[in-house]
Amino acid sequence: MNLQKSLLFNIEKLVGTLKDEEELKEVLKRKFTKKEFKVFVAMEEKKDIKEIATLINDEESRVEELYKSACKKLNQEKIKKELIIRD
Repeated sequence: MNLQKSLLFNIEKLVGTLKDEEELKEVLKRKFTKKEFKVFVAMEEKKDIKEIATLINDEESRVEELYKSACKKLNQEKIKKELIIRD
């Protein structure tokens, strides 16, 4: 999975250049809950919602809520600042 492409797709307004893949993964692990991180990664890998629900032992509707929550967090200024390279 290309994390940079996924983030660029989900972030509405980004000023700056995203960090490399490993650094992005570390930031997301810190800012998302464990389930939000698993769901975000699985959804971006185009896995089926039923499969993701089984993976996290939860309902399909909860998977959708977690994904929306993760996308909402990505668009917070505080998190966007941590995702970009600062000069």
